Amino acid sequence: MYRPPEFMKVVKDELADWRLWADRLVVLLFAILAGLTVVVFTWLSEHALATFFVFHAQHYWLPLLWTPLLTMGIVYLTRRFALGAAGSGIPQVMAALSAETPHFHRALFVSLKLSAMKIGLTASGLLAGLSLGREGPSVQIASGVMHSARRWLSPNSSIKDTGLLLAGGAAGIAAAFNTPLGGVMFAIEELSRRPEDRRSGLLMAAIILAGLMAVSAYGNKSHFGEIRVEGVGLALVLPGMLVAILSGILGGIFARLLIYSLHTTSALWVHKIRRSSPIWFAGACGLMVAIIGLSTDGATFGSGYAHTRAMLENTDHVSTLYVLLKMAATWLTTWAGVPAGIFAPALAIGAALGNDLAMLSQYHNAPTLIALGMAGFLAAVTQAPLTAFIIVMEMVSGHELVLSLMASALIASGLSRLISQPLYAALTQSQIKRLPEVTSTKTDLQETHSSKL
Repeated sequence: MYRPPEFMKVVKDELADWRLWADRLVVLLFAILAGLTVVVFTWLSEHALATFFVFHAQHYWLPLLWTPLLTMGIVYLTRRFALGAAGSGIPQVMAALSAETPHFHRALFVSLKLSAMKIGLTASGLLAGLSLGREGPSVQIASGVMHSARRWLSPNSSIKDTGLLLAGGAAGIAAAFNTPLGGVMFAIEELSRRPEDRRSGLLMAAIILAGLMAVSAYGNKSHFGEIRVEGVGLALVLPGMLVAILSGILGGIFARLLIYSLHTTSALWVHKIRRSSPIWFAGACGLMVAIIGLSTDGATFGSGYAHTRAMLENTDHVSTLYVLLKMAATWLTTWAGVPAGIFAPALAIGAALGNDLAMLSQYHNAPTLIALGMAGFLAAVTQAPLTAFIIVMEMVSGHELVLSLMASALIASGLSRLISQPLYAALTQSQIKRLPEVTSTKTDLQETHSSKL
């Protein structure tokens, strides 16, 4: 016969081990620290991009010199001092979580040093006007902060390194987007491969706590503003399906292009130049980003938040070529090798696609299609439809569009899978390939040390 647990006995057992509670307190304190770090990173990034636009307004031609030169400097510093900070940051966290990575090599992908370098280098990329987002870098930054908590845990703590990395990565998304639920879903869908981590109430609390730091600092508002949805009916079916299908096709092509550019061992001349002269190659990419930005009157510079807000407020006057030009600018930025995320640019591209189709179909409520495009394109690029759907859902005022957002994300992600393999999984393998080199170096150092003894 079932007997319910005795309340006082359960409480006594929970309070018996003070080390357990000390470890929990450490994790929660570092979650707060991770959230605050992302808040500071957000502030620095926004001011860096605002400074670029001030320079651009004063001297229209300046990006032709400033952008390539600063891009070269960023790539040089990245390759010289923080190779693990290059790119988005999400593949590095996934590589650190991989079973192929020994625990003593996780610092190659995630550490306090890399977090500090990532903050400065990504903000410098926005100061250069490059087309990048700070959400992917926030994942690596917060993971580095959370992972450093392990040295303060008790020797026999049940909290694993992988749990700290998972919580940090998800906390980065939660704090960057002001979407705690999106951070939890990102942890479940994209990062976690261990069921026990997914069920950890402590780690889920850490993710939410980090997200609340951003909400406390900036308020419960989206960087894109509120998307207010009017009545949703049958008139949405055709344009909504068209947005989802085009988002899936374009997002799949974009993901495949990124994988081919970053994960390839091709012998094409352009890839040979990138491998042999990475600094000059980065400068060429920066120059092309500057040319694209000037051709759009500055619309493709930066993350794309301002452009998306302008579309929502119906004050946008950029050409319908923005979708392709923003994709090109984001691809070139990523290909250059700078620390750069793609979440925000992907949302901006999807929003522009939805806006273009709203004008083409003369749909009466453009913000609805903008929201569907944001969810669809992000889901197609990342092939994480639930994360994309929830992130955009938390930006929407009203529940009328929830099912439509979910459908758009699932359709777009499904089509993308027919075109490209998962982006972050492919780039994670590129990160893991760096391991034998490090292992060999460490073995050589140990042998040298032993011979001296």
